[in-house]
Amino acid sequence: MNASLAGRAFHFGRRYSPPVMSTAVLPPQSEIRPTLRIEFKALMKLAIPIAIAQAGQALMGLVDTLVMGHAGTSQLAAAGLGNGLFFAISSFGMGLMMGLDPLLSQAIGARNESRARALLWQGGWLALAAGSVLWLLLFGVPALLPMAGVVEPELSQTRDYLIWRSPSLPLMLAYMTVRTYLTSTANIRPLVVSTLVANVVNLMTDLLLVFGGAGLPEWTGPLRLVPALGVKGAAIDSVLCTALQLGIVLYAVKRMTPPDAEKPSRKPVWADLSQAIRIGTPAGLHIAAEIGVFALAGILAAGLGPASMAAHQIAISFSSLTFTVAVGVGNAGSVRVGWAVGARDAAQARLSGFVAFGTGAAFMSLWALVFAVFPGPLAKVAGAAADVLPLAIPLLMVSAIFQVFDGVQGVGAGVLRGLGDTRFTFIANMVGHYVVGLPLTLLLGFKMGMGVVGIWWGLCIGLILVAFALVWRFNKVSSGELRPIES
Repeated sequence: MNASLAGRAFHFGRRYSPPVMSTAVLPPQSEIRPTLRIEFKALMKLAIPIAIAQAGQALMGLVDTLVMGHAGTSQLAAAGLGNGLFFAISSFGMGLMMGLDPLLSQAIGARNESRARALLWQGGWLALAAGSVLWLLLFGVPALLPMAGVVEPELSQTRDYLIWRSPSLPLMLAYMTVRTYLTSTANIRPLVVSTLVANVVNLMTDLLLVFGGAGLPEWTGPLRLVPALGVKGAAIDSVLCTALQLGIVLYAVKRMTPPDAEKPSRKPVWADLSQAIRIGTPAGLHIAAEIGVFALAGILAAGLGPASMAAHQIAISFSSLTFTVAVGVGNAGSVRVGWAVGARDAAQARLSGFVAFGTGAAFMSLWALVFAVFPGPLAKVAGAAADVLPLAIPLLMVSAIFQVFDGVQGVGAGVLRGLGDTRFTFIANMVGHYVVGLPLTLLLGFKMGMGVVGIWWGLCIGLILVAFALVWRFNKVSSGELRPIES
């Protein structure tokens, strides 16, 4: 990712030097009104590296799916279900950390970097507290799975996966805090570096821990003694990679600090924490609602048998990978909208938001075309077995349809977050996914006998409603007066 704040002042691994600010990256000023083309280029300077880093995160999940697919359908189903449940529980914490997004970007937009550094420390305390609580909640999840029809051996393997994956939760939330700070300052290169390194390590350790080292050549020495751990190995690998990424980005932040800078308070500040919690709680509920409905879909798919669950996991893995484009554009849009609000430039905030919407929809339309034209080859690349392939192909076709709307709602959540408006996104997700989407999922998947394909159609319709609602909301809010959160 492009690590420059402006004039490449913040390079990964280099000492801090006073930034020479550039209008292409830094918060816009009211006297500078970029055209659509200039705004698009500025958005892409943030969005592309963010999307690369996010794609790297999704790629690790896809690699896990491919590795577990070759380990067997049962292990793939268990790891897929465990991964979905992990993110269903951790999703609230992920959203809670997003309460820092508008605070950080608006602080940078107001040229108050010392305030941003102080918020970074408060984010660390918030990550520790939320991560520890959610870690404990993970241990009670497996007890609920038999009620959803999940039986052995998927049940015991899913339990193992969650137990061994849970230590990564507070580490992941801390990484998100540092990622938000780096993104708000446009110092994004460390995110790319951490993602690239983690992907290399993920591939090697995933294969080693899942299948064991017995088949390695003699020169690998002690690695040949590593036992085949199956789903446990995939979970342990995720913990190691999360810790590695956190270490890299923390090192980058440390190198950004000027030697003579005023050090912010490292103690918890309740005023800052409560403000982040107030903004982040609706975002956390929104993320939990969105991820939760897909986790419920995974549980329902698991109740239909290992083949349905494996097909669901293949489709969700590819969809998660393509969604990284929307996440990149949405996060970049959030930063640019937050910059504009911090600079008290309402017109720029509106322009940044709508350019982000259009860009996200256009890119996701290209992914939709890939899904529609190549569903069979994609399913085979994922290692779909003969009994999984007939289910995976139609699921990828459904994914092609909702790619565009998934992109729009992903961007919408980002630009509204830049405004500090997180409550409406939560309400829209609850109505779209649970009032409309989930009942349709049950109706189409079970009542009408469409199975896992019907489950996905219900999710798709709910997603479409959410996308339209977020566009409407941004248009309404951005047309009025916009004020920074802390003003």
